[in-house]
Amino acid sequence: MRKINKIIVHSSATRPSQDIGVEEIRDWHIKGNGWSDIGYHFVIRRDGTRELGRDIALSGAHCKNQNSRSLGICLVGGVTEEDVKIGENNFTDAQFKELQTLLKQLLTEYPNIVRIAGHRDFANKACPCFDVQGFCEKHEICVADR
Repeated sequence: MRKINKIIVHSSATRPSQDIGVEEIRDWHIKGNGWSDIGYHFVIRRDGTRELGRDIALSGAHCKNQNSRSLGICLVGGVTEEDVKIGENNFTDAQFKELQTLLKQLLTEYPNIVRIAGHRDFANKACPCFDVQGFCEKHEICVADR
């Protein structure tokens, strides 16, 4: 088993009206990027449904220089309805509730996790269009408390 020490949260950079999931993103990543599979390990749809993406035993393809030791979570949404170049925190309450549940579960399953961050913490991007560390603090999801 690979050593996982980070969780990185992303957005799909899709409009709030787009209800997509693992299969659509997998298609984009394989056909559009030439990758072997979807880059994320988990996708959280607009209704809060969690879908499994890439096998956790395999490195993701979601954050340059961070993939080998991280898990990638993607929330569907993250850009305005009018312009996909404008990032927006438009995630649903159901998505945030499932993100909270998933993060707590992963911290229990992977005791070596030392950081939960947004993609924007590693790249010059807006993704996921909200402060992941602030979200974790608000919901008492702390890596230091374990």
